[in-house]
Amino acid sequence: MSGVLVLVATPLGNLGDLSPRALSTLLEAAVVYCEDTRRTRTLFAANGVKTPHLVALHDHNEQDMCAEVSARVLSGETVALVSDAGTPGISDPGERVVAAVVAAGGRVSVVPGPAAVIGALVVSGLPTERFVMDGFVPRKASERRTLFDQWDREARTIVFYESPQRVGATLTEMAERWPERTVAVVRELTKVHEEVVRGTLERVASELSSSDVLGEITCVLEGREEIVVISDEDIVSRVSELLDAGLSVRDAAATVASELGVAHRRAYDAALAQRAERAD
Repeated sequence: MSGVLVLVATPLGNLGDLSPRALSTLLEAAVVYCEDTRRTRTLFAANGVKTPHLVALHDHNEQDMCAEVSARVLSGETVALVSDAGTPGISDPGERVVAAVVAAGGRVSVVPGPAAVIGALVVSGLPTERFVMDGFVPRKASERRTLFDQWDREARTIVFYESPQRVGATLTEMAERWPERTVAVVRELTKVHEEVVRGTLERVASELSSSDVLGEITCVLEGREEIVVISDEDIVSRVSELLDAGLSVRDAAATVASELGVAHRRAYDAALAQRAERAD
C-alpha cells in the first residue's frame, strides 16, 4: 500500500489564507499531527468543519514520534503534518520527521502555502534573488558573535527570526557592527496590525528599543555589498601587532578572527607561526 506524509502549510494569521487543497488534504488524512491541537482545532472551527483525528507533535516529542509517523506512512495511510502557522519544518517541527520517513523509504509530499520567511523577504524591499535563512538569533553572546562574524562576509540577503522581547537589544547589538546596513523588521505578517519598519540598523534599532514591540517578528537584513578578501599578509601583520602588545597566541588569534572576519584556525596558525619565528 502506498502511504504518504503530507506537509501542509497553514495561515500565519489570516485564516482566509488556508487554501482549498490544504483543507481537503487535512480532512482526508487518516491523522493530522500538529504542533498544538488547540490551534489546529481553531483553524478547523473557523472553516466550519468537523475536526479530524489530531495528535500532538512538537519540539519536545518530535524525535520520539518519528517511528510512529513512519510506520503509519509505510502501512499505507495518508498522514498530514501542520505547525501552528506557516510551513512545517521551517523553524517549526517537521524536519526530523521528514528525514525519518525518507530514511524508512516512505513518500513525502507538500501542500505549499504561507511561510513567514518568504512573506517577509518579498515585502522587505531588499534583494530576493539570493538569500539565506538563519532561524532564530542565538541567546548566548558567544554564539551570536560567531553568527555575526559569518554575516560580516555574507553577500546574500539574510532572513532571521527574533522574539518581540529581544528584537530591540539584538538590533542594537547588530547596529554596533553595521550601523548603515538596511534592515526590514516585519511584524504580525498577514494580521490586522501588520507592520514593516525599514531603514538603517542604527535608526530601526533606536526606534524599536524605545517602544514596546508585540507580535510575531521576522527580520530581513541587507547582505554585505562587497566581500573583502583578507590576505595572509594582513593576518600576519595584525597578529604581530597583537603579540607585540603582549597578547597570548590564543587571544591574538581570537581577536584577529573577529576583527578581520577570517576563520579562527587561519588566524591561530598565523599566530603560532609568528611565535615560532620569534623563538628562533
